[in-house]
Formats: sequence, structure tokens, C-alpha cells
Amino acid sequence: MKTGNSSVTIHMVSSLDGFIAKKDGSVSWMHSKDTYHKGIELTEEYVANFLKSIDCYVMGSRTYEHAIELGWPYGEVPVFVLSSRALKSDKKSVCFLSGDLTEIVNHQLKPSYKNIWMVGGTMLTKEFLRLGLADAINITIIPTLLGDGKPFFDDIGKELSLHLKDVTSFKDGMVELVYAIKKD
Repeated sequence: MKTGNSSVTIHMVSSLDGFIAKKDGSVSWMHSKDTYHKGIELTEEYVANFLKSIDCYVMGSRTYEHAIELGWPYGEVPVFVLSSRALKSDKKSVCFLSGDLTEIVNHQLKPSYKNIWMVGGTMLTKEFLRLGLADAINITIIPTLLGDGKPFFDDIGKELSLHLKDVTSFKDGMVELVYAIKKD
């Protein structure tokens, strides 16, 4: 993989009111039943081409457990699970890490991977933002209001300015927003 010039993107799927899961942790609502005729068709080819651009994924242990339950979507792409729990996997592409997050990102991941995607966990998202480790936020909005649940963002302890880089609407009513995080 490439060294230097790496970027970290936080990716999350959220309800319009900002929740990533229901209170009980369920995510069965994450499939849109809407139709938007002007949107892009989310074909298998479109998804496959997009996924080819990601060099590795980073996630928290609960996101990892959800991914195992729902059917592993990451293939053989390297996945780094950050957890203080002693977890095991039968997948060769999964590596469990614990310790200083800044050290892990800057000295273990960035030297080896160019396009790093942090894909889950409110607590992990908060830490990536608080520590200034993320370069972009890619959020896919599902056309659903949950009314309550686990928030995508909670108190990160500082204000961040964002720059809108891209917007994509899909035929199923989902909208993808891509923001660069401005470095002050």
C-alpha cells in the first residue's frame, strides 16, 4: 500500500434525525423503501467500484459484532477493530488493536494505507473528531425519522468547520453527503 498522503474518512449511515441505531442497537431500518427518480441507481457494479477505493476499515468492537451478525460486507479488505476486549476472529483480514488512538492511526495505519475508512461507533467517531484524526465525513442519510436512538454525533467538545465536497442522491431516496474537515 501507499505511504504518506493518507486520509481518514468517517463513514456512517444515519436517519435524517441523526441516529445510527435504535435504542436497542437494531439497524434493520437502514434500508430505504423510498423512490427518487432523479437519483443514481445503487447497482452492485457502482458499489463494487466504490469499495475498491477503500484500502482498510477501522471500527469499534460493537460495529464489528454487528457486521458479523448482519453478514460480513468487507470481504478481504483489512479491517482493524479497536477494542480493549479480548476478541477473536476467524477472518484473516481482521486485526484487533488497542492503545493510544493517535499512535495507532498515525504510526500503524497511515504509513501503510492511503484511503482509511472509520465505519462505526459513536464513541470512536467522537474520539477521531476530538483528536483531529479524521480528514472527511461521509454520511449517508436514510429517509427515516427514528425519533430516538443512538446518535451519530454527541458532545465532541469542540466546534469543527466543514466544507461540502460532494452530494449524491440515490434512486432509493438515500442521500450521501461528503464533507472535508477544515484544519484550522
